[in-house]
Amino acid sequence: MEKQEKYGGSTLTFEVIAIILGLMFLVPFYFVAINSLKTLGEILVDAASLPKDVIWANYSKAWDVIKFPTALFNSVSISIVSVVCIVVVSSMTAYRFVRRPTVFNKIMLSLLVASMIIPFQSIMLQLVRITSMLELRGHFYGIVACYIGFGLALSTFLFHGFIKTVPLEIEEAAVVDGCSPLGVFWKIVFPLLKPIIITVIILNTLWIWNDYLLPVLVIGSNKDLTTLPLAITRLFGQYTKQWDLALAALAVSIVPILAFFLFLQKHIVEGITAGSVKG
Repeated sequence: MEKQEKYGGSTLTFEVIAIILGLMFLVPFYFVAINSLKTLGEILVDAASLPKDVIWANYSKAWDVIKFPTALFNSVSISIVSVVCIVVVSSMTAYRFVRRPTVFNKIMLSLLVASMIIPFQSIMLQLVRITSMLELRGHFYGIVACYIGFGLALSTFLFHGFIKTVPLEIEEAAVVDGCSPLGVFWKIVFPLLKPIIITVIILNTLWIWNDYLLPVLVIGSNKDLTTLPLAITRLFGQYTKQWDLALAALAVSIVPILAFFLFLQKHIVEGITAGSVKG
């Protein structure tokens, strides 16, 4: 009985701590929500208080200023194309590394993993030069190519760990039945990768959707490709900062990705833990 009481008390303590931490993580959402409904003057006076008068017009103004439909379309299209390419290329690459563990493949995998520790800021100048030289700047395919390049390392690493858990006997049986090597991957292996595929989709979508620095460098002044993070910066000038409209725009831009994350977030832990069963 004493052990059960101690266990119950410790569990309650952990639950209370978890609730407090959860509320702390929700504080930024509180500030965004309440301040998006205030005037600029009211925000500057007291950003933590509830709005005296709810200003719904902030949302309509922000919608027009940042050209929300265009920015949303660009963010969605860039995210979808980039993530699909990352999933296809990284899964096939990882499958090759696992099933053909040659010295060359081991070296390539090590280089991919090592590249994850290189800070992005240290290669920005080289990235600008290379994208300019290859005429990738200011083009849709240019930003997509950059996202694929930067997303391959982590995605391949995650797929590599998961594919190790796929029984080789299933593939051998498919080969005996006359399935081609490409058919084995797409018809047998790829469907079994669903948990890690969803994990890779979530992680890369969250990164690409919220990314600001790479679009600034690659998209540049091409307003036709402006993403939501770039569009929101229009509300911040050299001398003026329209916090009321910026927070309204930020609240609207959060909704699609938040809904996407909440719909699929349960698969993140499942995919990562499943890939760590075997080393």
